[in-house]
Amino acid sequence: MMSSDPEPQHSGTLRLGLLGGSFNPVHNGHLAIARQTREALGLDQILFVPASHPPHKQNGRLAPAQDRYEMVRLAIASDPSLAISNVEIRRPGKSYSIDTVRLLQQEYGAHTQLFFLVGLDAFLDFPSWREPLTLLELCPFVVLSRPGLSFRSLSTV
Repeated sequence: MMSSDPEPQHSGTLRLGLLGGSFNPVHNGHLAIARQTREALGLDQILFVPASHPPHKQNGRLAPAQDRYEMVRLAIASDPSLAISNVEIRRPGKSYSIDTVRLLQQEYGAHTQLFFLVGLDAFLDFPSWREPLTLLELCPFVVLSRPGLSFRSLSTV
């Protein structure tokens, strides 16, 4: 379930940015990039999606998923343009983006356009993701800059 139900600020399609991550912990950088991206792209809301078992983070140094979810929930509580989903926490197994997008499309329906927000560092590993080409077909990607990385690195993807 969502902690808040996004509502479009205009008639028609809800434009919803998906910001997944381990959020271990969530910090001001996450919040700032979410707000900046929402404004720059004219999105109605940014949906934080804490990963339960991120497949690309095998080191086991993550706080429990429910604790990370609560940290995000508290961090965004005063901003109605930010919401949170426990879609990956309530699903057993690894948190694959393709599964998350499919579930959110079912939950939100055809009136919602999803935008997948991803940091450049994570996107450089995109070819190793589960069903990457299908994921690109399901929703547009917005690749966000990261300190110390250049978009020239995308030529290797």
